[in-house]
Amino acid sequence: MPSYEQLGELLEPAGTVLLTVECQQGVVGPDGALPELARAARASGALRNVARLVAAAHRSGVQVIHAIAERRPDGRGSGRNARLFRAAERLPVRQLAGTAAVRVAPPVEVTEEDFVVRRLHGLSPLHGTEVDALLRNLGCRVLIVTGVSANVAVPNAVFDAVNLGYTAVVPADAIAGVPADYTAAVLRHTLALVATVTTTDEILGCLGGPRERR
Repeated sequence: MPSYEQLGELLEPAGTVLLTVECQQGVVGPDGALPELARAARASGALRNVARLVAAAHRSGVQVIHAIAERRPDGRGSGRNARLFRAAERLPVRQLAGTAAVRVAPPVEVTEEDFVVRRLHGLSPLHGTEVDALLRNLGCRVLIVTGVSANVAVPNAVFDAVNLGYTAVVPADAIAGVPADYTAAVLRHTLALVATVTTTDEILGCLGGPRERR
């Protein structure tokens, strides 16, 4: 992990954006389509930590972008070229546009200043979406990536951010995947090679937010 001083220099609010990945009711909510992932996001404290980071970003002037995955009811425009996509069509809770499933899940709060970017296709919150253009127009240099899952969307977001020239920061306790030991392995053996891996409390300290009492 970087030193507190190094992280503080990196996270200059005007050049930093906080991205939440698929923190939507149909994914991490109590009645979500993927119960094991939803349980992991909540039991690990990851979803609560995302909410803490979002609240701190709102207070400190860091821009927040919420990346949402959704589908049209008729499925048009969504991919079928991967097992994951085909399985999504059979899930009891579908991420249909305009439904509660694609709303940002509590306790994460959304303000009028936030961007909510919705995608109908692909695995990445950045590739093929308007997120990159928004980041460039906002003058972003550093992207904090949070949310789910450590299995697919979070690594995609980190890799794409790095490929596009951004510095990626990943709070290890604000992402989740299944099983839990896989998340730890991805952080240690993959994401740490390309991103600055830190903790929610370390970021909150830099943004002026309250750390968690032990």
